[in-house]
Amino acid sequence: MEIASVPFGSCTKEHQKIYQEWFNLADSDGDARITGNDATKFFALSKLSRPELKQLVSLAQAGHELTPDIIKTAEHIENIKPPLLEGLDGLVAKTKALTINGHSEVNGSVQPHPPPSSQWFGSKSAKKLPPSAVTSIVDGLKRLYIEKLKPLEVTYRFNDFVSPFMTNSDFDAKPMVMLLGQYSTGKTTFIKHLLKCDYPGAHIGPEPTTDRFVVVMSGPDERSIPGNTIAVHAEMPFSGLTTFGGAFLSKFECSQMPHPLLDQITFVDTPGVLSGEKQRTQRSYDFTGVISWFAAKCDLILLLFDPHKLDISDEFKRVISSLRGHDDKIRVVLNKADQVDTQQLMRVYGALMWSLGKVLNTPEVVRVYIGSFNDKPVNEAAVGPIGRDLFEKEQDDLLADLIDIPKKACDRRINEFVKRARAAKIHAYIISHLKKEMPAMMGKAKTQQRLIENLQDEFGKIQREFHLPAGDFPNVEHFREILNGYNIDKFEKLKPKMIQAVDDMLGYEIPELLKNFRNPYE
Repeated sequence: MEIASVPFGSCTKEHQKIYQEWFNLADSDGDARITGNDATKFFALSKLSRPELKQLVSLAQAGHELTPDIIKTAEHIENIKPPLLEGLDGLVAKTKALTINGHSEVNGSVQPHPPPSSQWFGSKSAKKLPPSAVTSIVDGLKRLYIEKLKPLEVTYRFNDFVSPFMTNSDFDAKPMVMLLGQYSTGKTTFIKHLLKCDYPGAHIGPEPTTDRFVVVMSGPDERSIPGNTIAVHAEMPFSGLTTFGGAFLSKFECSQMPHPLLDQITFVDTPGVLSGEKQRTQRSYDFTGVISWFAAKCDLILLLFDPHKLDISDEFKRVISSLRGHDDKIRVVLNKADQVDTQQLMRVYGALMWSLGKVLNTPEVVRVYIGSFNDKPVNEAAVGPIGRDLFEKEQDDLLADLIDIPKKACDRRINEFVKRARAAKIHAYIISHLKKEMPAMMGKAKTQQRLIENLQDEFGKIQREFHLPAGDFPNVEHFREILNGYNIDKFEKLKPKMIQAVDDMLGYEIPELLKNFRNPYE
């Protein structure tokens, strides 16, 4: 978007100065461009409707209809005063007071002052930084991926077996929070409770209302975008979902709306996990695979239960098993806890911990938040004043956990990148080992069948030969299923230089990147 919405030759110098100041305020990342999102937020200060905002703000507020004749009449434009934008004068004055020659002093050193628009629209309780502040680390990871890691992934078909290739949008995406649970445990209500408003496409009821995956994210206006459109959108990190086919994409949508919280976090609402007779009906897509894909992308995974739905069905077990490797992201929420009294709540909590202990298979106790996450007042008649205080403290703890997500997003991105690099290395060892076991001439089909049947033993050989941790190896059954569709003889042999390049990246280049550019949120 250009500064000169009105021809500068027709404006007074004083007006030009005002418009330049406004442009600098609206320019969120200081790159001399205003995105559609920036413009929408800025012009919202005019308190005009969206149709009126399609015209020039000055002319609309002056009561003139936008016509070519008005634009051509320079004298007419000169007489129009700059538009009135609510709260803007105070914002300009405040920015001038905070800024000294475009810099501010932090810890005794002069640093560029962050663009003020990051202060206007951010959450009051969380520290928000413009994308330019984290660009050094993110750009560094992008470069390392393209130069060091992606060649290894391409050579050994990592995208077919483990995860699709990464794109720029995967690095630039906002942190994500995924909600999982049986139907009617309050997943959609939980998101509404945090946003303090409805979002497009939200349906709530006692029956299974959410029948699709809904990504709730920031956007210039309120709208729902179908799954096939999102999957091919270059600026969204969901292109990898195309591997699950059209049956899934028809059950996937994006819900966009302007909101301060969504400027920092994206929520993923999921269909209710099936239980009882319903789970015998097969879904038309790989539900567990989709959950696993989102789990790798998410920064936090909330498992929601309510006091009357503590049973963990077979499908829920498979879903929780698919979260393997992401245990540090999992939090449990016992929702609607004010539906039982204090004594019953103690028994419910004990039963929930017992059920989770059988499924999560970890000696550590998982963190459980207890509360009633909706807009209704707590049922104090059931839980009493002690229960109400407990719910308030638990809710504050969970909100603090959510507020910390943007702060930890930079570290999480590096963590996931390192995890991916380790997985790609092990995948390269597996593929090259299977290739090495194939005969040069005769009996290739028989050898391939033997290798696939004894895949667990082959994994053991690779682990011992290269001294690799057993926990880093992929799921044998899943790997075997994919391997059946390939000709092992066509695989590549081990390329030590590629492995060495990834080792150097993990051992030297990533630590160097962290040393040069520390987390900007700290």
